[in-house]
Amino acid sequence: MAEMASSHSSRRRVRAGLLAGVLVVVVGGGWVVARGGLWGRSAAATPTAEVPTGTAAVARTEVVERQQVAGTLGYGDSVTVVGQSQAGGGSSGGGAGGQAQDGIVTRVPAVGAVVGRGQAIYEVDGHPVPLWYGSRPAWRAFQLGMPNGPDVRQLEANLVALGFDPDRAITVDGHYSWATAAAVKRWQKASGRARTGAVPLGQVVFLPRPIRVAAVTATVGAPLPAGTAILSVTSTRPQVTVALDPAMQQLVRRSDRVEVILPDGKTTRGTVATVSRVATQAGTGSGQNGGENQSQGEGGSGSGQATVQVTVRLTNPKAAANLDQAPVQVAITTQAARGVLAVPISALLAQPGGGYAVQVVQDATRQRVPVRTGLFDETAGLVEVQGAGLAEGATVEVPAP
Repeated sequence: MAEMASSHSSRRRVRAGLLAGVLVVVVGGGWVVARGGLWGRSAAATPTAEVPTGTAAVARTEVVERQQVAGTLGYGDSVTVVGQSQAGGGSSGGGAGGQAQDGIVTRVPAVGAVVGRGQAIYEVDGHPVPLWYGSRPAWRAFQLGMPNGPDVRQLEANLVALGFDPDRAITVDGHYSWATAAAVKRWQKASGRARTGAVPLGQVVFLPRPIRVAAVTATVGAPLPAGTAILSVTSTRPQVTVALDPAMQQLVRRSDRVEVILPDGKTTRGTVATVSRVATQAGTGSGQNGGENQSQGEGGSGSGQATVQVTVRLTNPKAAANLDQAPVQVAITTQAARGVLAVPISALLAQPGGGYAVQVVQDATRQRVPVRTGLFDETAGLVEVQGAGLAEGATVEVPAP
């Protein structure tokens, strides 16, 4: 739809209108706002402010009626990263089968930091513990002669991806071979560790994808016994979580497009990623978040309203930069009309006795055309209209931005 053209104004007799909670008076095709009373004697004594006007084109487009629901912008559920035994973890070496020992936490990341493959997720005894990609956590030391397994396959895939197998000698098959040990030595040399060819438990962390640090629980300088929580991490991609009224569940489908209104009023697009098939009762005290939900019920009585959880992924994640646990509004489509005439909602003029009209501008003349309204798209600021002689490309008057 064409943008509003340059402002113009003039003066003529009063023509009327009440719209958006203020008295709107058309003066020579322009807008005048009279504040402070009903139309009558009090209005005559109240100064009026002439509103500059502009123009907008009548467009043939899709008008979508939406209902806004509350949501929370965050990064999804968090996962806790725990420390593991650092057997042979110091620079002095020691075999993978050496005696387990507690390391000292020497560095932790900042909250909000993003960590990718090969980057340090934290540091123990002055040595970075890198993030390597894999769906299974490490549960044993890696060394020659160990039984084959999917954890070995993960290790080999990361060594290849990070460039520690320049001769392509590794077969990523879950078998810890001499080629695997040679690649491990290259990684150890690059990271300042003793070149043993074996990886003790706790020297790398496997997670499925890049992570964002949500919270840090470990203390720098403190010992790190196996099983100690170090930090919690989330996905790096922001998402919106909506607790939807079950009555609206039929309006939302996976892959539906929605509009997300951010705290600063800006709008960005999103796509429905998941729609729970089960409604959960807030405040029941059951389920994964039962304890938290219970506090939300009235007096902790467990009588909260049932909701369906919906998650929305932002089309442009950068639009939510530096926002976490922020309240947002999600505009869900309830009706749509395609190929209809539409004008800005601000173009509507209230008619005496009810109904609306628009002021059509053609050359130096203005004509008031009564219209029938259809769907209102408050997010896009458009309204579906029909009117005698109203056609695509016509110009209507609107308040100047």
